[in-house]
Amino acid sequence: MPLDEYPSGTAFPGVIGRTADESTPAWPAPVRAPKGTPNVLFIVLDDTGFGQLGCFGSPIATPNLDRLAERGLRYRNMHTTALCSPSRSCVITGRNHHSNAMACITEAATGYPGYNGLVPFENGFLSEMLREHGYSTYMVGKWHLIPSSQETAAGPYDRWPLGRGFERFYGFLGGDTSQWDPDLVYDNHQVEPPKTPDEGYHLTEDLADRAIEFIADAKQVDPDKPFYLHFCTGATHAPHHVPKAWADRYKGAFDDGWDAYRERVFARQKELGIVPRNAELSRHDPDVPAWESLSDDRRRLYARMMEVFAGFLSHTDHHIGRLLDFLEGIGELENTLIMAISDNGASAEGGPSGTTNEAQFFNNAPEAFEDSLAAIDEIGGPKHFNHYPWGWTWAGNTPFRRWKRETYRGGTSDPFIVSWPKRVPATGEVREQYAHIIDMVPTVLDALGIEPPATIRGVPQSPLHGVSFAHTFDAPAAAGRRTTQYFEMMGHRSIYHDGWRAVCPWPGPSFAEAGKGFGEPISAETLTRLDAQGWELYHVAEDFAECHDVSAEHRDRLIALIGTWYVEAGRYDVMPVDGSGLARFAGEKPQVSAPRESATYFPGTQSVPFFAAPRVLNRPHSITASVEIRDGAEGVLLAQGTAAGGYSFFVQDRRLHYVHNWVGRELMRVSSDEEVTAGEHELRYEFEPTGPPDPANGHGAPGRFQLYVDGRLVGDTEVPYTTPFVINPGTLTCGADPGSTVTTDYETPFRFSGTVHKVTVDVSGELISDPEAELKLHMARQ
Repeated sequence: MPLDEYPSGTAFPGVIGRTADESTPAWPAPVRAPKGTPNVLFIVLDDTGFGQLGCFGSPIATPNLDRLAERGLRYRNMHTTALCSPSRSCVITGRNHHSNAMACITEAATGYPGYNGLVPFENGFLSEMLREHGYSTYMVGKWHLIPSSQETAAGPYDRWPLGRGFERFYGFLGGDTSQWDPDLVYDNHQVEPPKTPDEGYHLTEDLADRAIEFIADAKQVDPDKPFYLHFCTGATHAPHHVPKAWADRYKGAFDDGWDAYRERVFARQKELGIVPRNAELSRHDPDVPAWESLSDDRRRLYARMMEVFAGFLSHTDHHIGRLLDFLEGIGELENTLIMAISDNGASAEGGPSGTTNEAQFFNNAPEAFEDSLAAIDEIGGPKHFNHYPWGWTWAGNTPFRRWKRETYRGGTSDPFIVSWPKRVPATGEVREQYAHIIDMVPTVLDALGIEPPATIRGVPQSPLHGVSFAHTFDAPAAAGRRTTQYFEMMGHRSIYHDGWRAVCPWPGPSFAEAGKGFGEPISAETLTRLDAQGWELYHVAEDFAECHDVSAEHRDRLIALIGTWYVEAGRYDVMPVDGSGLARFAGEKPQVSAPRESATYFPGTQSVPFFAAPRVLNRPHSITASVEIRDGAEGVLLAQGTAAGGYSFFVQDRRLHYVHNWVGRELMRVSSDEEVTAGEHELRYEFEPTGPPDPANGHGAPGRFQLYVDGRLVGDTEVPYTTPFVINPGTLTCGADPGSTVTTDYETPFRFSGTVHKVTVDVSGELISDPEAELKLHMARQ
């Protein structure tokens, strides 16, 4: 029942007379969970593969997740959707991702019921369910469950965490962020990190601090009130940011390369029982070069990138350990039901060579290998937005083939741990029952003895799609209750049923080669051809890692499974099958605000995400600031981006400046040739393209940078190119440059010390767009 109300339909139990002395009061009884009700903690990692946790065979040290496994259970047949937002919607609702309207990340939403990116309110969140049973509810970390157009201060806020049953929120709303200078939101408003990187700030530590604070805040007032904490790290999604000392712990640990890593992890997985004794290691991926074929310098750089990733994961585990230690210290760990999962397999967005700055990948401006090598000692630090090569992705998903975004087991099979010492006596055991993340919510409700609600805040609820696996907690040989599960991700399809798995990959020979079906529309003719010839069949009850395609030997079974896929697709809003990437990202989507050719910003307001800010690249545009200068006032008027790329319009040393940061590699500038005097002024920057962009070489339109003071030209220069496609990270801020600064000319936040009345950005000039580059950006952010 709702909090602090009389039971529905129940009359006031007291007496109301003419006066108080003739009346008897009766207070509404607040909903209280029974004493001893267990807490619930979900730990959701990001882009962490099946073979990357220590307790799943990895050489990467994860002692705190390992101790959960030692005091609980590991499930070797847990499955996700192969992508971030879709998986996160399943974890928290217990419904399939298409039924959550989350077929893909919300940036790729389309106007179909399973695809529009707006999780229906009839699909209640676990936070909404448990809150009505007397739980405190906290969301800490990554959200990524709302359209990017709704991540602004204009709202709407009904799908932000506080709108979906969480009482407190601290984290970030989008798909990725810097670990050193994150885009933080506290409840429903933006905040700055409490420290700078120079002062030792790191997002994971901050998230752990805040989770501990939220729990302590309530426990010191009401020690018996249980909590539900949804703890979602930014790790191990790129950028792989970590203090250098943590990466240095792995010096030389990966010098033998990804092929050797796979062999070593696979052998350890057999020892641990994480894979069956008769399991085979999947073949060498055709898109991944053999380690021995690489030059010495490439092996040195790629090994360092993996050292940084390993340090990042161990650092994350350390701070998870701090949270667990806190719970143990207050006597709550024994009676906390903990489930730890990753949202999909390891990520291949670093490409074949990795990168020190993803902005270069988004803008088709890959750095020369020599430049990457020169930065080897800084990788993982605040100057870079780094990601490892996809050879390590493939290795991280050992023993499976492929990776995130694909519905082979490398994309959909993830490490999963359950720990609840007070209720689950088994320690260190491995369960082999087939399960899917939609089963997590039903399992929690079953374990707590709670029925799924019929309504939440007056909204009738849809049935849960998951089934409980709580019966396996103390029954290792019990039959699993999930016998069928469909998968679909951007046209990549598969279906599991009773120990068999059929997979229909994108058309084409390999991910890396031209003609690969990823991102290409699937016509009705192509779909018919794929259904006739494109499906593979694996007997995963015997062939754990999908090594042997037996479709030719079991044609009748394959045809039946394809039919089952279509049945499930019809049931859960999967249709229409859409393999396109370009069209989905570039297509028209509802916007919170009406389209406009100019936007006006004010100091002291919240930063604006890139996708809600004016599109200034590759078009004539102007930035006009109305200011009052006094006492040598200086500071930023308007800035967008970070050290990874962007621009800044500012006053310094009594002169007006504009700096354009081209993908973190080059600063192009224009400065006024005279001082800006005291008084009221209109300060203006204009960009006029002088030629077309050259996107094949990562170059946006060349043009003229011009500065004006009160309509008078005071600075003029020409630049050979600009940023072609996107600024990422790309928040826009008026009156300051918080976090990682666009230029090294000043230190953050360099707030304007005079008065900024307003800053107007005019983008009425014609836009030159490249949707393919936008597709790269969106897919790397999930």
